[in-house]
Amino acid sequence: MKTRPARGGYGVVLLMIVVTYVLALLAEQRWMIAVLLFVQTLTVWQALRVSQARPGMRIAAALVFALALVAAIVNVFANRSPLIGWTFSAASALYLLAPFSIVRDLGGRRTVDQQTLLGALAAYLLIGMAFGFAYECVAALQPGPLFGENGDPGLSDTLFFSFVTMTTTGYGDLVPAANPARTIAVLEALIGQLFLVTAVAKVVENWRPRNWQATTEDRS
Repeated sequence: MKTRPARGGYGVVLLMIVVTYVLALLAEQRWMIAVLLFVQTLTVWQALRVSQARPGMRIAAALVFALALVAAIVNVFANRSPLIGWTFSAASALYLLAPFSIVRDLGGRRTVDQQTLLGALAAYLLIGMAFGFAYECVAALQPGPLFGENGDPGLSDTLFFSFVTMTTTGYGDLVPAANPARTIAVLEALIGQLFLVTAVAKVVENWRPRNWQATTEDRS
């Protein structure tokens, strides 16, 4: 069983995800979007660091981090730049890569502890955030409104729609007008349910209450 150095754990990652979500809800002015791009890339970097991601994924995170800085500068001085949309697209891809690294790390654990539960929750939230930013990217790049008569959403709306879709709640107040948003929504629902099934199976497989463990040791 490989040893893991102390790096703050998945609790820090979860806290950074919450901070990113709050910033996304408040991001209305251009400089706030620039700060959000900066913080979300740091969040992905921390997730890759804690999960001991492979060097290639860390290099990709560093490249997107540099792109986010450039986009932040352009966004402050330009009224509307397509670079922001592409940056959200790249960051969204990293938000999808980070959960794979976390799941790979958690898969090597033989027992379910606090870090396992925090890591699974962080991975689930990263997936929802990834699709939320993907919808924002589509809204920024496509010519027509994302939600038809409801127009182009803000980040708070895309994140709300993302988590509603991933959990298959389906309130129906926000509906994509056309592709590719519709296809992305279907894909998100499938990934969300598949992740829940896999995560629950992992927890059930490795969960051993303390009294069970003590009984097993006494018998041996």
